[in-house]
Amino acid sequence: MTRLAIYLQDAHPITEAIEYVQYAEEKGFEAVWQADSRLVRDAVVPMAAFGACTETIKIGSGVVDCWTRNPARLASTFSTLDDLAPGRMILGIGAWWDPLASKVGIERNKPLGVMREIITAVRALLADETVTFKGDFVNLDGVELDYVYQERRPKDVPIYIGATGPKMLELSGEIADGVVLNYLVSPEYNKKAMQSLEDGAARAGRSLDDVDRPQLVVCSVADTREEALDGARLMVTQYLGQQPHIMKASGVPESLLDEIGKVLTWPATHEQVEAASKLVPDDIVQMICAAGTPDEVREKVGQYMADGCTCPILYPLGPDVKKMVDVFADWTP
Repeated sequence: MTRLAIYLQDAHPITEAIEYVQYAEEKGFEAVWQADSRLVRDAVVPMAAFGACTETIKIGSGVVDCWTRNPARLASTFSTLDDLAPGRMILGIGAWWDPLASKVGIERNKPLGVMREIITAVRALLADETVTFKGDFVNLDGVELDYVYQERRPKDVPIYIGATGPKMLELSGEIADGVVLNYLVSPEYNKKAMQSLEDGAARAGRSLDDVDRPQLVVCSVADTREEALDGARLMVTQYLGQQPHIMKASGVPESLLDEIGKVLTWPATHEQVEAASKLVPDDIVQMICAAGTPDEVREKVGQYMADGCTCPILYPLGPDVKKMVDVFADWTP
């Protein structure tokens, strides 16, 4: 059966999101990933709700940042989530982005080193080890998850890095259980990403097959291609205008990114996003999204899989989330 996951941000009330996760589970989806990147909805609360209301579906953070949560607190949070849904939680963690990070006082210095330290410490804590760590960013002195009233056991929480650039992809290949590949990139991007992952894996004596590679894919499904493209254009515009790491990886011409940047940054009003969206032509939306009729969307998702994605994380645009789930249920690329 084809591995499939669904991605949820903040477009729906949490009670409604729970229904979508239950429906995806019923239709055989493997996982749900809950966004955390913007200052809108923290991932942990809906992850707990999903865990309490489902039986088998895996639940990942897509992704929390490595700067604002102390590693001991991060480990205790995901240990608690594992208590709620044992063996079903995934810690997805990324390096965040500017200008959001800088606006809240975070200087993203040495993100590769910080990510390595955080993952090393969190993994050891979740493995029920007592951790002393003296790093540039992480400092722990004899710290453990001090279970007193519950069973003391290692927690089965795999760690995935949300990576876009080649250096973070290499680090993912070296130290992570998996990588969450980004959206709004063309399938061609994946070929270079696979090489970076493979290079990093080789440093640790691993192969590419040892690294799980789910990927966010924006999906806009409609009866006609034109309707689907229009449904994706606002979201495409917002991310191209606000998130530099996606801008760089997208393959979109710099001249267009510059024009969008004159109208749009973070934060932005809906009116600003709409104004900037008029600059984004259909071919750009088509290049970096799965947008079109059901057959066209499935074909595009299949291209990402052919170029290295192991499990598409489908980000549904439009009001009918269940329709997108149905489009992919029982699908074989």
